[in-house]
Amino acid sequence: MDHLHKLSISEASKLLYKKELSPVDLVKAHLARIKKTDAKLNSFITILEDTAIKSATQAEKEILSGKWKGDLHGIPLGLKDLYFTKGVPTTIGSEIYKNFIPDYDAKVTRNLTEAGAIILGKLQMHEFALGTTSYNPHYGSARNPWNLECVTGGSSGGSGSSVSAGQCMGALGSDTGGSIRIPSALCGIVGMKPTFGRVSRHGVFPLSNSLDTVGPMTRTVEDNAIMLNAISGHDEQDPYSAKVKVSDFKAHLENDINKLKIARPRTYFYDVIDKEVLTLIDKACSQFENLGAEVDMIDLPILDHTLAISGTILLTEAAEIHSENLRTKSSLIGDDVKLRLQQGALTSGTDYVKSQRGRSVYNQRINELFETYDILLAPTVPIGAPPIADNSIDVNGNQELVGPLMARLTRPQNITGLPTISVPIGFTSNQMPVGMQLTSPAFQEQMLYNVAYQFENLSTMKNIIPPL
Repeated sequence: MDHLHKLSISEASKLLYKKELSPVDLVKAHLARIKKTDAKLNSFITILEDTAIKSATQAEKEILSGKWKGDLHGIPLGLKDLYFTKGVPTTIGSEIYKNFIPDYDAKVTRNLTEAGAIILGKLQMHEFALGTTSYNPHYGSARNPWNLECVTGGSSGGSGSSVSAGQCMGALGSDTGGSIRIPSALCGIVGMKPTFGRVSRHGVFPLSNSLDTVGPMTRTVEDNAIMLNAISGHDEQDPYSAKVKVSDFKAHLENDINKLKIARPRTYFYDVIDKEVLTLIDKACSQFENLGAEVDMIDLPILDHTLAISGTILLTEAAEIHSENLRTKSSLIGDDVKLRLQQGALTSGTDYVKSQRGRSVYNQRINELFETYDILLAPTVPIGAPPIADNSIDVNGNQELVGPLMARLTRPQNITGLPTISVPIGFTSNQMPVGMQLTSPAFQEQMLYNVAYQFENLSTMKNIIPPL
């Protein structure tokens, strides 16, 4: 059983379907991996060992009797601890909510369990999902499995570390300013921020109602598509849910990408970037050209307004959501998160409206890009994972604050709501993973998976697990 945690979802699913692998053995192997590694990683806030084994036993009975539910039947997964789970604590990474026990499941939690997935537990996160490092004063920092002294990225840090380390086969994160893509890049896995409205947020604790998205984090592109298949779809209980047809995101992975047109903005994404990350991005662009795609450097000046628009909207909406916590329980909020909420509370209504108006122009400019190009390509994070202890980091001779730097390159896609996938592209000289993000027009996740899958086939980063 020592090797079972190294299987991809796709590999394990085929074995489960053929009855060559027991869901109980698969789940116990991952629980053993958690017991062996979580004292080092701090990926989990709550581990559901008993219920996971019980669910795996039920899945085994169903599979043996021919009641196969699909690709996730018997697959062990984790949930970022802001997804409601009936009867199970949902802390939102906060001292305030440590005893909050929902009386219903989030829609996507229910989707996964109805597909036969096994929930192993609730994963560590930056408090309230408002941060990029997963440093957490209440539950401790999540640690990067490639170097335990380094950050995982945030806010879905536990999701990133657990999937990367083989503690679970996939996990759900949330992404308001990059919180799926940042830890995916820094932990060497695949993370998808779907189109805004593609996946229901009912029963997912909010941070910013006009920016929040939820999506899967896995070790392969195909696995990611499998998870998105299970959680996508319109939900009447979510007022932001889009009424769009759900395609099979696995259906066209094998399509060639000859003639694909890729845009690579020459500024903003490269204004502050480590030279090693830039080298890996250049190499990735060459690999796409070898696949027959066209990669063009372009000018996209609207990107320079990214931080002003995103920061104002995100912090203002977060401050409104947590206004009562700020007023009555501020002493229980971590200092870094409290400061950002206080900044949002001081934002004027005029500034918020101006930012939303600017967002409309911003989105129009980005959408015009896709009249000519199929994909927008950029680095996900401009550096490899920095040490947990460092508040600033040297980038090409300049000191940069870690928190703002981590989310600098992921903010544009939350403003637009466009789907974006982060895939690993290599390592820095310190053996820390680096990610690349690909963005498409709205509801074109199927194309993103196709492009990412074709790139993954050329890389050496597929389903890699750190030695720990």
